Amino acid sequence: MPLRSTFTRFFQLEAASGLLLIAAAVLALIINNSPLSWLYTSFLDTPVVAQIGALQIAKPALLWINDGLMALFFLLIGLEVKREVLDGQLSKPSQVVLPGAAAIGGMVIPALVYWFFNRDNGAALDGWAIPMATDIAFALGVLALLGKRVPVSLKLFLMTLAIIDDLGAIIVIAIFYSGTLSTLSLALAGACIAALIAMNRLGVVKLGPYMIIGLILWVCVLKSGVHATLAGVTLAFCIPLRTKNAETSPLLTLEHALHPWVAYGILPLFAFANAGLSLSGVTVESFTHHVPMGIAIGLLLGKTVGVFGLTRLAVRTGIAALPQGANWGQVLGVAILCGIGFTMSLFVGSLAFEPGVSEFAGMDRMGILTGSILAALIGYAVTAAASRKNAALAHA
Repeated sequence: MPLRSTFTRFFQLEAASGLLLIAAAVLALIINNSPLSWLYTSFLDTPVVAQIGALQIAKPALLWINDGLMALFFLLIGLEVKREVLDGQLSKPSQVVLPGAAAIGGMVIPALVYWFFNRDNGAALDGWAIPMATDIAFALGVLALLGKRVPVSLKLFLMTLAIIDDLGAIIVIAIFYSGTLSTLSLALAGACIAALIAMNRLGVVKLGPYMIIGLILWVCVLKSGVHATLAGVTLAFCIPLRTKNAETSPLLTLEHALHPWVAYGILPLFAFANAGLSLSGVTVESFTHHVPMGIAIGLLLGKTVGVFGLTRLAVRTGIAALPQGANWGQVLGVAILCGIGFTMSLFVGSLAFEPGVSEFAGMDRMGILTGSILAALIGYAVTAAASRKNAALAHA
């Protein structure tokens, strides 16, 4: 499939998913702040048990969504990253420099902003990675509202930046948000990974064997103490992109089949399950507390400074060029849009502040929603204004 048509399909799916995410989040907020809030809570707390012999996985519906369905989301991210590294926008160093620099700035500065607000509270510091993430679907969904006023190069810049950002978030989760480790489960997971690599090397192109071993890998990782969603990324990296003969690429086949389910099903369900913040008892202090304040300002200001600052530095030093057809005002607008953390921020927040365990559980959602909403509104306004100026200059 040509690169342009692949990107167009990706952008359209992500943009539509972003708008659906907004609807799911709003619906969750409405239901959980209405007389039907008991129904919302009951749904999330519904016990779901899967058992085969002595092996049992018993979790409430919320954790099945966050640990199970989100593994498929991470599988998709892994497939996209591998494709981009081998054949796409991450395959040439010259294409990676600008979004790579922007992504690094967009991860480091928000984390530092959060640290500044919470440096005196050790327990609160667990949330340092929450404002590092960019929600690619949400951000592209907002950008899609501007249509052709935004050059394709700028959309591609945002998409590549967000993919690198997601890869950074995966590394952070693997290193900093794993629990007590089980040696036996890790050994079994290692055996699964060895089998997946062997199948790749032997030229196995059928997806069935990969998915079966991938499911076993997910169970092993779930029981090991490492977060289960990382099994999805590991599986993705083992699925071959290229084949020796004329067979259809297993990676592309799975990516195209999985993308609509993730975009239109899994991510909206995740948003619905995690965005239902109860507003009862919310006061001014709820927003000014150091945890939500650190997250909100990290997303809105930290992301803007990090992404725009490193982009400006890369262009000024001559190591990269501004996206073709874009102006600095549009780049600033996109940098602000990167502050829409939402999906990945909510996910990291659920790991950093475990509901029912951490005193800060729920506070992170206040900061994430506030920062993400402000980033979406301000980013859209700035990008729209800069795009109008660009159009006016083009017709002058």
